[in-house]
Amino acid sequence: MESFFGQMKDKLDYRDNLTFNELRERVDNYINYYNSDRYQWTLKKMTPDEYRSHL
Repeated sequence: MESFFGQMKDKLDYRDNLTFNELRERVDNYINYYNSDRYQWTLKKMTPDEYRSHL
């Protein structure tokens, strides 16, 4: 979890949000990207969602 939040703070541009809803939308989009589109070498070059369904 600490690794996820550290990466999210580094990669997510959250300082220019005008409203809380904008921030929530960006966080939701990042979580979706993190789980569905981001391939990982440690998960046999699969996304976390693909790896979970693979097992």
